[in-house]
Amino acid sequence: MDIQQFRSETRSWLEANCPEEMRAPGGGEADMVWGGRDAEFPSPAAEQWLRVMAERGWTAPTWPAEYGGGGLDPDENLVLQSELRRIKARPPLVGMGLSMLGPVLLEFASDAQRAEHLPKIINGEIRWCQGYSEPGAGSDLASLATKCEDRGDHWLVNGQKVWTSYADQCDWIFALVRTGPSEPKHQGISFVLIDMASEGVSTKPITLISGASPFCETFFDNVKVPKENLIGELNKGWSIAKRLLEHERTMLSAMGGGARAGGFDIVDIARRHIGTDASGQLRSRGARGELTQWLIDSRAFALTLKRWREESKAEGPSPTASMFKLYASELNKRRYELMLQLYGNEMLGWEGEGFDAGNLRHTRAWLRSKANSIEGGTSEVQLNVIAKRVLKLGVE
Repeated sequence: MDIQQFRSETRSWLEANCPEEMRAPGGGEADMVWGGRDAEFPSPAAEQWLRVMAERGWTAPTWPAEYGGGGLDPDENLVLQSELRRIKARPPLVGMGLSMLGPVLLEFASDAQRAEHLPKIINGEIRWCQGYSEPGAGSDLASLATKCEDRGDHWLVNGQKVWTSYADQCDWIFALVRTGPSEPKHQGISFVLIDMASEGVSTKPITLISGASPFCETFFDNVKVPKENLIGELNKGWSIAKRLLEHERTMLSAMGGGARAGGFDIVDIARRHIGTDASGQLRSRGARGELTQWLIDSRAFALTLKRWREESKAEGPSPTASMFKLYASELNKRRYELMLQLYGNEMLGWEGEGFDAGNLRHTRAWLRSKANSIEGGTSEVQLNVIAKRVLKLGVE
């Protein structure tokens, strides 16, 4: 199909099928659609938007049509994304199944495994979480100790994961497990899929300083896992793990956002809390300079990120994703620090009378942003990846 014809048909379809309510910015995680066995929708419009987009395969527009995806080529996907931005459409579905697991299943899973899991991800039927970090295996992930034993007709998993985002709300977990205890640590790891409803799986939420958290501890106590849930080869899971981390870091690169990211407009906050002079400029030269520099950096990063994503579509994510994840983490933390300065003492409250509820939400979000340089691999790990795998330092 001619690309202009595709754009015209896409625009007409979106105008006819995207609910008006879904053409406005959301208020954060509460307005997102995560899917799952017991999915809760923020509104009937959100449920309708997921349904029509999933039926067309546009929750995963570039995935093969044989698994329920949209089957779009890169140029068609660019058109779709631009038309979605034009009407300010919210994502119909979010989650680790779409952004992380699905792409590695397409690359490493068998046909039967793809046919089993990909359609459920596309339709939002299953919500996934990630089982990587352990109490003794954080930055040194390859030291993980969760044990997976071959019991003939099934695997038997015992161990613990930590910082498992949304584990208490998810249906399945993709996990790294130790299947080769006598192998060198990077060579004895396998990648398995585990139903969170299995007997022996339990979770415990972890509360952060912000007062809330998506993180959990996840425990496996003699959990039986079907043999067909092993993805790729036995003891070869480290390659899959690294590939998935590239997809995760690509996803996290978007956290830097822009002036209106996170459900607030930082320029509007500056005008309201600093004030403007007769010419419309902020009264504080210092605040004006810091805000302008952040806006320049944010815009430059967004354009660079867009170019990189378009250039990498043919080959997929690469170690370069670590560069963007690292910068996005720092940019997002700078945004919240700047916002804290703009609000002044209005953002110093925690609870009680005299404090605006929205400001208190921002205070908690500022505290939460400190974890940006830890999640998805610490900034120190990203610097090592950049040095070794991007710049090839120390490699002959």
